[in-house]
Amino acid sequence: MHRADPSSSAWIHFFDPLPAAVRESVLAVLQRSGLRTLPMPADAQDYGLMVLGEVDERILDGLRVASRRAVVLVLVVTPCRLSAADAWSLLRAGAADVMRWAPLPGDAAQVCARLSRLRTVQALVDSPRVRDVLVGESPAWRALVRQVVEVAVFSRGPVLITGESGTGKELVARLIHDLDDRPDKGAMVIVDCTTITPELSGSEFFGHERGAFTGAMNPREGAFALAHRGTLFLDEIGELPPTLQAQLLRVVQEGKYKRVGSNAWQHTEFRLVSATHRDLDAGVADGSFRADLYYRIAGSVCRTPRLSERKEDVLALAAHFQAGFEGADGGDGFDEPVCQYLQARDYPGNVRELRRVVSWLCHRHAGGGLITIGDVPEDERPATAEPSRDALQGCFEQAARDAIDLGLGLKEIGQTATDCAIRLAIEREQGNLHRAALRLGVTDRALQLRRAQQRPLH
Repeated sequence: MHRADPSSSAWIHFFDPLPAAVRESVLAVLQRSGLRTLPMPADAQDYGLMVLGEVDERILDGLRVASRRAVVLVLVVTPCRLSAADAWSLLRAGAADVMRWAPLPGDAAQVCARLSRLRTVQALVDSPRVRDVLVGESPAWRALVRQVVEVAVFSRGPVLITGESGTGKELVARLIHDLDDRPDKGAMVIVDCTTITPELSGSEFFGHERGAFTGAMNPREGAFALAHRGTLFLDEIGELPPTLQAQLLRVVQEGKYKRVGSNAWQHTEFRLVSATHRDLDAGVADGSFRADLYYRIAGSVCRTPRLSERKEDVLALAAHFQAGFEGADGGDGFDEPVCQYLQARDYPGNVRELRRVVSWLCHRHAGGGLITIGDVPEDERPATAEPSRDALQGCFEQAARDAIDLGLGLKEIGQTATDCAIRLAIEREQGNLHRAALRLGVTDRALQLRRAQQRPLH
């Protein structure tokens, strides 16, 4: 039997109705495996198990709340068959995984192994090695980061990174290479496929011998040789013409190539990471991208979200960029009106555009301290003092879309929005309930009542 690390522990919560004998059996099996189980705290964090015998809206609500702070593994102990629809509902509600123990007693080996994997991934996600590179706390971004870490550490297969321009695809590729723990790991080689032409592709990818063509005065190593035992990152792979797609496919399949002007086969072994802003599925459908190459490069697919999908990360990213700019007058933080401006602004260029905006503000600022509203260039200033109705509607629409995708109902969406607004207002006013009530346009008494009605985690 797989035994847990003796120091490992996880909270556990049983959903009624579950007979006492079932609870005792589950606890006994987990304890024999070396896993120390604790009651679920009110503000459940870290790692936990939710044990249930059926799936209903009450259970999904509890899982949604818990999974906002904790990594939750769901254990189903019903003797009845768990439907695929129920399993997907649990995942959409935030479960990290769903496992079924029936009939009891089960074997805890799989539970311990899965918790160990989740701990390893989460420890890296929370480490400066990752957090200082992929900045953000929004659910969409944290889900991507967890996926990237797991792919980087626990696989060696090819990775395809999709997403709009400016969403951080190259940062993700660099992190995958950095987290690769091969003891003999080679370099990361970057090839920008938008600059590759059929005339130069042979030399760029394969390298060439001296005298292979006019101007080849010296031999040259190509990307396949330079990336040996390392990582080959093909940026904007969707731009490769069909002839180059065929050449790349052969090397990826066989791990062999010939330099231009040579008859000798060379061996290469690398991890292939590709990125594109194009819809390669559509490219396969219309014939502009080879299906066989697509399935070779898309061992794992990671999608970097648009900045509009992670608006809550704007201020953290702005602070990160501000700290990275050199110079004493770059400012230290942002005044409240500037924060509102940054959050309300649209960013068609995504994170890259946000960085450019912060750069403007820092270079216009003088005297240290908070960047103030006068540092916003005139052509960047909003026409009205308040965000436009369209801008507000766009923010709410994205949040509602995410909530619906998570399976939340109308009542849950409204309650969650209210709870979030109350929490943020109190944070903005540093715990002063009177000022928070004024900001929200309600009386002190109404705010206190609404706080009392906020649902506890149970």
